[in-house]
Amino acid sequence: MIKHSTIFFIFLFVSCVAQEKPNDLPLQDETVNYTFETIASDIPIPWGMAWLPDGTLLVTEKSGVLYQIKNEVKSEIKNVPKVYNRGQGGLLDIAVHPNYAENGWIYITYASSEGEGEGGNTKLIRAKIENGSLAQIESLYKAGPNTTKGQHFGSRIAFDKEGFLYFSAGERGETFTNPQDITRDNGKIYRLNDNGSIPKDNPFAGQKDAKEAIYSYGNRNPQGLAMHPVTGKIWEHEHGPQGGDEINIVKKGANYGWADVTYGIDYDGKTISTKTEKPGVENPIYYWLPSIAPSGMVFVTSDRYPEWKGHLLVGSLKFQYLELVKLKDETIIGRQIIGKDIGRLRNVAQGPDGYIYIGVEGKGILKIIPN
Repeated sequence: MIKHSTIFFIFLFVSCVAQEKPNDLPLQDETVNYTFETIASDIPIPWGMAWLPDGTLLVTEKSGVLYQIKNEVKSEIKNVPKVYNRGQGGLLDIAVHPNYAENGWIYITYASSEGEGEGGNTKLIRAKIENGSLAQIESLYKAGPNTTKGQHFGSRIAFDKEGFLYFSAGERGETFTNPQDITRDNGKIYRLNDNGSIPKDNPFAGQKDAKEAIYSYGNRNPQGLAMHPVTGKIWEHEHGPQGGDEINIVKKGANYGWADVTYGIDYDGKTISTKTEKPGVENPIYYWLPSIAPSGMVFVTSDRYPEWKGHLLVGSLKFQYLELVKLKDETIIGRQIIGKDIGRLRNVAQGPDGYIYIGVEGKGILKIIPN
């Protein structure tokens, strides 16, 4: 009995120590100078948000429903492809083409059962909205093979200043198989032309057996993707295991290390890797320990929030708040809670009206109004 107790104590001690981050930035309590206004309710898991030029807000709901919200009236857009709604999979992110006014394209990622194998994997499509339905649907990329595992589909979409499209796909629970192998999908950030073709300057374009759409690899489960409004660089955040969520700046051909290096441990307390750094691996610009389970991110450019402008907002599923990540150039210099106990925060976006909108599970879409 004493031996078992000792072993348990050692295990608990090691686990706790592994979850402590030395010299971390203190998380400041919120200063409540804002209120929340519900824009749309009865959206169980609001995953993605994007605005059309006329101010219509498009919202994806994980189970497979696409909503449009205009003048506070919510309606359903028809003809959405069937999603593989399992675990973390379903209808995921949505983005509007930067030149939507000219071409009318929207982009959607979702878990799809199409392709090789049983189960599902992340797929990217583009489509147009005609008479309240998706039309002219084009398949741009489908990760494979499928698997019945329910975790780590990603997925977020972002455009850069040159019009290239980036999207993420998690490693689908294949920790030691997918993320470090560029001949396989998953655990990657992809870069495409807006029509789904491969840019000629992609890092693995023309390389035998490589997935030529890959732009970076060694990513675990990225659920935040955004372009820096000044530098034009693409930033991403991704879920770590138990500890070790990361913020990274996406670089061409870069390896972000999963699962050769990590700041986290497995959910059963076991060691995944003893290394946090390795030659040839990009270090995160910030990591959370313990995990906050980040989902959604946006750079604040609006004058409506002078204290937030120039900084980053990240949603937390685990702790159910919005986190203000304060920046100085590409360095994290501070952290602050926004909206404590608001709920599982799935996404955050800045609307064309300059207001910040959040998608909260079980609540719907909320607008943050400064006092």
